[in-house]
Amino acid sequence: MKRILLAVMALLATVGCNGQNKGKTESSSRANQQNVKHLKTNKMSKSIVIFFSHAGDNYSVGNIEVGNTKIVADYISERTGAAQFEIVTHKYDGMAYTPLINLAKEEANRGELPPYEGKAPDLSGYDTVFIGGPVWWGTYPQVMFTLFKDINLDGKTVVPFTTHEGSGLASCVSDVKKAFPKASVLKGFSIYGHEVRSGKAKVEKWIDSLK
Repeated sequence: MKRILLAVMALLATVGCNGQNKGKTESSSRANQQNVKHLKTNKMSKSIVIFFSHAGDNYSVGNIEVGNTKIVADYISERTGAAQFEIVTHKYDGMAYTPLINLAKEEANRGELPPYEGKAPDLSGYDTVFIGGPVWWGTYPQVMFTLFKDINLDGKTVVPFTTHEGSGLASCVSDVKKAFPKASVLKGFSIYGHEVRSGKAKVEKWIDSLK
């Protein structure tokens, strides 16, 4: 009888220990899941979208009040909570598409850096910087490179994106890497300009893949 009682007591102790260990394991697992969710949620909490977008006459979409890249920038901010800085110049206001593109080609050939409105943003509080614009003659519009000279992205994660009508990312990623050699520049994302108004899900899928 004594041996039976000892065996029963040992069995109960084992079950109790297993229950405690299971509880600790489940508690630890829940904590890990919460941490992962927290990290994913806040990975881009200190992010900003820097972009140039051209409203008015655009190839394939006609005369638009909101530029294609602005729409993508809004999708990014909505999904990530990112702040925005729009590069604004009035140099191209009211221009038809063909004269605009011809002027953009001349600027690129001359290496011209058109001025932008206002001051460069203070980026010291941001870890991730999205950089977007249309593709004009194989790269971003020259006014974007004007801003590039006025900002420091050392040590930051930089995510290029473009709107285009067949050029994809063109040389935008390599040009961003050249402008910011001490930044971590990701692969980048491109979307057709005529798709952006119905392409929110596509943009969101790309953003989620970065988390």
